Amino acid sequence: MFGLRRPPKHASHAFRSWTNTFLRRSLAAPTSRPPSIEILGGTYPTDETTNITPSIISKLPERLYSRPGHPIHILKSLIESHFNQHGAPSTFHCPSADSFSPLVTPKQNFDDLSFPSDHPGRSLQDSYYVNRDLLLRTHTSAHEVELFASGHNSWLFTSDVYRRDEIDASHYPVFHQMEGASVFSTNVTGMKDLVDNIEYTRYATDQKDLEIEDLTVINDENPYQLDHDPEQVDLVIESLKLSINGLLLKLFRDAAGVSRADPLRVRWIPAYFPFTTPSYEVEVFFNGKWLEILGCGVVQDATLQHANVKNKLGWAFGLGLERIAMILTSIPDIRLFWSKDHRFLSQFSSGNLTKFQPYSKYPACYKDLSFWLPGPTVEHNDVFDLVRDCAGDLVENVELIDDFIHPKNQKRSLCFRINYRSMDRSLSNEEVNEIHTRVASLSKDRLGVEIR
Repeated sequence: MFGLRRPPKHASHAFRSWTNTFLRRSLAAPTSRPPSIEILGGTYPTDETTNITPSIISKLPERLYSRPGHPIHILKSLIESHFNQHGAPSTFHCPSADSFSPLVTPKQNFDDLSFPSDHPGRSLQDSYYVNRDLLLRTHTSAHEVELFASGHNSWLFTSDVYRRDEIDASHYPVFHQMEGASVFSTNVTGMKDLVDNIEYTRYATDQKDLEIEDLTVINDENPYQLDHDPEQVDLVIESLKLSINGLLLKLFRDAAGVSRADPLRVRWIPAYFPFTTPSYEVEVFFNGKWLEILGCGVVQDATLQHANVKNKLGWAFGLGLERIAMILTSIPDIRLFWSKDHRFLSQFSSGNLTKFQPYSKYPACYKDLSFWLPGPTVEHNDVFDLVRDCAGDLVENVELIDDFIHPKNQKRSLCFRINYRSMDRSLSNEEVNEIHTRVASLSKDRLGVEIR
């Protein structure tokens, strides 16, 4: 399964042809875009915005969140069981991500969530577009409107999400998020239910095991929403903070097996998210340092209106499962989550987030990719995606080590250092040289650069 990225067995002929086109060595003009691409059994037209790549498409059927014994599934289950513990005042609906397409519209991913028109997340450099009307979801929030419209007042949703990103031990273009939300009617009955929720959550969480540093304020930079009753919003915020504090206590004390001698330190900080206000980031002091864990806030009324949910207030949070799993288990490289090596997967078969035991460290093989640019610059994410298409998960990291402008002709040269290292076996020099030759060839084809 390792080596050069190959399309999955179920991949269509069109997919394979596209992959071969991308990887083909050519001395002619940059590779042309196919008129259409096949994704999960559907065929979609391409246009000038198309930047989704074969290596990304190959990840779509993987669904790590649904594999029992996988760290992502274990963490997902721990969080779901915490929010649906016996006797909880409300039940959190946990729909399967399999019933939601990873292909969403810009309206779903951005507009319905109040993203400004110039938000960087909309750019081709940050997101994977199938065409101008369709992209891979960049966050679980892309399904918020659908989930609120389903009629469930409380829900937890986990899925794979996609963002163009650098290559190193903590970044991967595919990762998994969990989003949770709870809404309450603004009438007398709804507010009574909210107060009951607060009292239950406070009772269920042993406050002496927590040390809370709350730096949050309501001001012009993190305001109440205009149509909201501040007293009701304060109750929603109290419910949110108690719920998240209880979750963090569960994960970083119980699941991590940390000594109960000292309280868990949690810090709340004001933040900005387009789809909530007031908004917060939450940090935990763990293993001697503050770690950012999740973002949360009061749901924008505009989002609820898009879902045709009226006269309700609510909170929502979102967290990255890989990040938390790496912290709790000491997994050193995010690529390991995609490994099918028994030595990795067997460590978590009991259903517990046990500490990862390294089974080997294979030697690295560094290769430099230097080229003259055809214009002022080249986007680094274009280089990273290109490397992934050729080498898949055999690349540990890629970094820019030189940026040079020739004093006479003013041509600009970049040099990227690529660290080839498998997580499961030693790579031969011949294998790495073959891959690196393809990287250089594809750089000429796709980027139009001149290899030095």
